[in-house]
Amino acid sequence: MLLIHCKPIIKLIMEKVIPIYNTENIPGQKYELVGLVKGTMIQSKHLGKDIGNTLKSLVGGELRGYSEMLNEARAIATKRMLQEAFTLNADAIVNLRYTTSTVMQGAAEILVYGTAVKFIH
Repeated sequence: MLLIHCKPIIKLIMEKVIPIYNTENIPGQKYELVGLVKGTMIQSKHLGKDIGNTLKSLVGGELRGYSEMLNEARAIATKRMLQEAFTLNADAIVNLRYTTSTVMQGAAEILVYGTAVKFIH
């Protein structure tokens, strides 16, 4: 379960839905570019999960603790990006991309970015 921690995000969810596309174009839609929007989250490993995942890696299989951790971090980063798009009064986000990097041992950064657009009616 993802917890929402700030009022602007709650306002975003309640007042306006901003669709996200991983393509450069939205078929049948004309729009103007508003600007780059991004969200980031740095997530560290939980010691208890880390020990369990280390043992699991010895026998193989999915490391569910890490999968859950990264899924949660992606969701938070995406919500932060949507919050930026909302403040720009964007109608959609196109060309969505995710990237990850190791910040330090035991911590990973998730970065999501895209281009905020405004529909031309």
